[in-house]
Amino acid sequence: MALPKRSEVPVNETWDLTAIYPGKKAWKADMVAVRELVTQFQNNYRSKLTEAKIIIAALHDLETIYQKLSWIEHYAFLPQTTDMTNPEYNQMLVENDNLQAAITADLSFFKTEVLTNPVSLLDQVAEIEPQFAPVVRHWKVEKPHQLSPEVEKTLATLSPTLNSSERIYTTARAADWDMEDFEVDGKTYPMSFVLYENTYQYHPNPEVRHKAHQIFSDTLRKHKNTVAANYYTQVSKEKKLADLRGYDSVFDYLLSDQEVSRETFDRQIDVIIDELGPVMQKYVKLLQKERGLDKMLYSDLQIDLDPEFAPKADLESATGYISEAVSVLGEDYKNAILKAFPERWVDFPANAGKESGGFETTPYGLHPYILMSWTGVLPDVYTLIHELLLTHSLEQKSDDPRMKRFAYTTMLTNTYFHNFITHLLEAAFQREVYTLVENGQTFDGDKLTQIKMDVQKRFWGDAVDIDENAGLTWMRQSHYYMGLYSYTYSAGLTIATQSYLKVLEEGQPAVDRWLEYISLGDQKTPMDAAKVAGVDVTTAEPLHNTIKFLNDTVDKVIALTEELNQ
Repeated sequence: MALPKRSEVPVNETWDLTAIYPGKKAWKADMVAVRELVTQFQNNYRSKLTEAKIIIAALHDLETIYQKLSWIEHYAFLPQTTDMTNPEYNQMLVENDNLQAAITADLSFFKTEVLTNPVSLLDQVAEIEPQFAPVVRHWKVEKPHQLSPEVEKTLATLSPTLNSSERIYTTARAADWDMEDFEVDGKTYPMSFVLYENTYQYHPNPEVRHKAHQIFSDTLRKHKNTVAANYYTQVSKEKKLADLRGYDSVFDYLLSDQEVSRETFDRQIDVIIDELGPVMQKYVKLLQKERGLDKMLYSDLQIDLDPEFAPKADLESATGYISEAVSVLGEDYKNAILKAFPERWVDFPANAGKESGGFETTPYGLHPYILMSWTGVLPDVYTLIHELLLTHSLEQKSDDPRMKRFAYTTMLTNTYFHNFITHLLEAAFQREVYTLVENGQTFDGDKLTQIKMDVQKRFWGDAVDIDENAGLTWMRQSHYYMGLYSYTYSAGLTIATQSYLKVLEEGQPAVDRWLEYISLGDQKTPMDAAKVAGVDVTTAEPLHNTIKFLNDTVDKVIALTEELNQ
């Protein structure tokens, strides 16, 4: 059946935005209030930011302003992701964008003036008020690339237009890409982008799966040149901004905020493709054999090894799984996580117009909000918490080899497939695209499709039949409009995997290090923060160790399969 309208889903399964504002009236009132605060800020600090104590006072006032801006943005952004066809939500998002752009322009003088001061004065700010040390750290990175006050204000004013490519893409995907229903064995299957992403790519019936993928791909193909033109607008803008700010390349510009080197970025991509590729090829060859497939198509990659073994998990039982999984991290951590259910931090329903996939975002000073689409099976719990500890918990409490195999394969195909493969191959694709732009070249839909095919062939080798439909998957994800973002999934999971293994080996000391690490926020650079968790990501060793862990997991799956087949 077709997805329900947003108005038809159970309210208790949606997120509760009253933690941000009790209603739209309060949201509107804060939009007025924040403008007044910005006017006061301009009057108090413009042309006066030449002493450490004045800069510190301004930072405290900015904290209040930015908190309000974060709440205003989230209250507009979150509803729109649940139904992109809703005109009221779309209008709220436009109002937010206009406000954010105007205020960013009005506040642009602050950083411009602050960064005209010598580095020694900036260091004084950090010494006097250590809570602002991370801000100063970022200022010192940005200082050589700061433009004149007039240019910075102009760029800030133009930010809604400059940042419109992602919105154009996601709106078209959610609202305009109509897909035809299809029939298999006399049964009609409704078709949409979200239904394919959430249901059909996992469907156990190969005829349903392949037919859905063909319709999905045909729809993408119809729009490939329009989407390519929109994407070129995004990446060429980033290249122009990199040049304008004096960066050596667009890569340096996009990695600057992350405080990560090009070498680290390249290493993450190349090591995973070259070393994890053969591991996953070994797994999909097992999958092909066990599922009796003549050949492994790209549209077969998401299917279960054992589709008849699919433990159910309603929202009530999910709390039990999560509680057991995270208990090793202590009562305080567990209790904080479990608040997500009674306080409704998560938007669970799959409904028409909803953003596909999932995300987590946190309004300043409040609890997180998570978007996903719950289908009622245990892998949904993996999607919700991305926990290695869940696999460990399932493994420890069951002697059933089928359950153990389920836990291992779900970890591989849910947590790692998305973060170490899908998103990592997005990063590899991006590297090729930005290299084209860096060299003054352009592209169209066919060029992007070929790049995507080449990247996938490098990873999957001869284990998967990579055709043009597989190449069209560059159109499936909005990550491409977020700079060099996609590789960070695998980087973060590398740290998490190594920390998990240390918890199994060392117990409480490793738990303590992990809890300290996740409480750091932006106090340290990514490299230094990882060292707090006991992981040195300045070298390739954690990555090699993580891939070994995944190889060992695949070998366990193979051994359990042989045991179950006897």
